[in-house]
Amino acid sequence: MSWKKDTVSDLHALLTSGETVAVIDIHGVPASAMFGMRASLRDNMKIQVAKKRLMKLAWERAGFNLDDLETLYETAVQPALVSSSALNSFEMFTELKKTEAGRAAKAGDVAPYQIVVEKQDTGMPPGPIVGELNSVGIPAKIMGGSVQIQKRTVVLEEGEVFQGDLGMMLSKIGINPMVTGLRLCGTLEGGTLFEPSTLDIDYEQFEQDLIGMAAGGFNLACNITWFTPTTMPTLLSKASGEALAVALEAAIATAETLPHLVARAHVSALGVAGTLSPDALDDELAAMMGAAADAAASAAAAVDTSASDAPAEAEEEEEEEEEAGFDGLGSLFG
Repeated sequence: MSWKKDTVSDLHALLTSGETVAVIDIHGVPASAMFGMRASLRDNMKIQVAKKRLMKLAWERAGFNLDDLETLYETAVQPALVSSSALNSFEMFTELKKTEAGRAAKAGDVAPYQIVVEKQDTGMPPGPIVGELNSVGIPAKIMGGSVQIQKRTVVLEEGEVFQGDLGMMLSKIGINPMVTGLRLCGTLEGGTLFEPSTLDIDYEQFEQDLIGMAAGGFNLACNITWFTPTTMPTLLSKASGEALAVALEAAIATAETLPHLVARAHVSALGVAGTLSPDALDDELAAMMGAAADAAASAAAAVDTSASDAPAEAEEEEEEEEEAGFDGLGSLFG
């Protein structure tokens, strides 16, 4: 029984060697693939497989709550213990997720989701594959020199069991629904249990959410005039614009408002001058009025020209048609 004591000691050393401990499920992972996965993860985490009873003894010896281990065991078929001093729970989940890959379903496997075969050209040459696909309920036919699936077909619903050669035939058309890999069942870090659903984060979407929240917070802070180093430039710019608008409305003369006030007065003066007799205008004012009138006339002429081009062209076409018609009558009578 010394090997059991040695195993418990090794498991205890593993559990106490890192800040993040976890239970993973290695069910369905071929031994050859398992060796490669452990080698790729060795730099960041330690993995050890043992019997559940021995794991429990090591877990209690390490001072952990046995109820936490039972919770981590709930979704594990063939559990293994993992420990890391380099990765937190989220980083560990990401690294273990990289080991997952699809495989062909075998008889007895349970469909993890609805298995659908789309209408498609498989690209496979004619052969026995046509009859094999039809025998498992996938309608296939030879068309254009290749095997084609005739219609979209639901072959299994989620939770139903694969039977016979269905899984193998699906694999031949590129459908491998069963995921193998080191599946994380949960982690324990700093006394807190993390479920896989909590650790499975879409980091790109998370980044976009953070950007949106930061923008919303900035807008709120500006709207309620919350003074911070970030909002001050925007608030000062807004206050400057509002102060300029008030000063212009009140006709307060400053270095900033004078150009606007002079321009507004100039426009008003031209408006008043337009109501006076031409004899009452001096040469400079008359010249300005003339320039303004010429500009207005040019703009109006441009509009009139663009509006009248189409009717003029239509009239010319009608005249040409009438002249052509009279020529034809004249030729009839010599």
